[in-house]
Amino acid sequence: MPADRILVVDDEEAIREIVCSMLTAAHYKCGQASSGLNALALLESGEEFSLMLSDLMMPDLNGIQLLERAKEKYPDTPVVMVTAVHDISQALQAIRNGAYDYLLKPFEREQLLATVRRALENRRLKLENRAYQTNLEALVDARTEQLKKAMAELKRSYGMTLEALGGALDLKDAETEGHSRRVTVFTIAIARAMGLPKDQIDVIANGAFLHDIGKMAVPDAILRKPGKLDPQEVERMREHCYHGYQILKKIPFLKEASEIVYSHQEYYDGTGYPRQLKGEEIPLGARIFAVADTLDAITSDRPYRAAKPVAAALKEIERCSGTQFDPQVVEAFLRMPENIWADLRNEIEGQGQPSAYSTAKTSS
Repeated sequence: MPADRILVVDDEEAIREIVCSMLTAAHYKCGQASSGLNALALLESGEEFSLMLSDLMMPDLNGIQLLERAKEKYPDTPVVMVTAVHDISQALQAIRNGAYDYLLKPFEREQLLATVRRALENRRLKLENRAYQTNLEALVDARTEQLKKAMAELKRSYGMTLEALGGALDLKDAETEGHSRRVTVFTIAIARAMGLPKDQIDVIANGAFLHDIGKMAVPDAILRKPGKLDPQEVERMREHCYHGYQILKKIPFLKEASEIVYSHQEYYDGTGYPRQLKGEEIPLGARIFAVADTLDAITSDRPYRAAKPVAAALKEIERCSGTQFDPQVVEAFLRMPENIWADLRNEIEGQGQPSAYSTAKTSS
């Protein structure tokens, strides 16, 4: 290991020579400077020193002034001040200004070497700690990048899970596919208009896309019945909210969305089902979904009637504000440009098989 280099600064040559001989005998390498200005010139020339021993009282640039300039430009080089007894107050001031320690003249060889060893050990520990911090930061950055990649892969996996769930429902109910895609995009558009954060919109989008997943537990005879359902069948159909909740709550990343699925048929005035929740008891995502769902129902073709214009949907939703729908959601909905809904519908229908859910969430 290379010997530490020590810069000895003193305007008396005899003192410099004595100090350097002591240090050299202890296997240190020495450099000498006859003044503070010479010391700065030596440092600025590119020579590197592990420690500087500086006299306190020197002409032109004294030890305090040298210390201030050296600490500013070379903070990793500790400085030990060498002073006479009557200058002790200035030596203490030097320590307050950043000097590592001080030596009182005249000093013994062992005093000098002990002070030098402590100063160099302090420097070594500081440099090691900095290197550790730098390496730690690099390690954290690397791990953070790995985590980002893992999260991106996990998010892609989540998307595939949602697509698979949606695909399973499509096989069960052929009418659901287009509806789920449209109502998801409509719900996201309203949530954005309300200024909700992206994380919350993502949860709401999950709930909107999978709101009917509970229909997988409804018998085909009821789900596909061409005529009107009898009271018992209506009750069985209404159970799909609970069944959807039970399916999704067991999937960790869909737990929040499961609450929206459970509540998507609740009415703001408490007359909905299955739990007759009222007002803010209903999750916000479900309250937003209710408006989007009604918009899609009115503006889409049904076996028993043709689609109505968006204007008719706006009128009906405004009429039911405060009863079926949350007035604040309706207010935000009505402020949105009317043409946005036709544009979104055309965009969804032009996508073909890929789910509009994925596209909408990516841009949300």
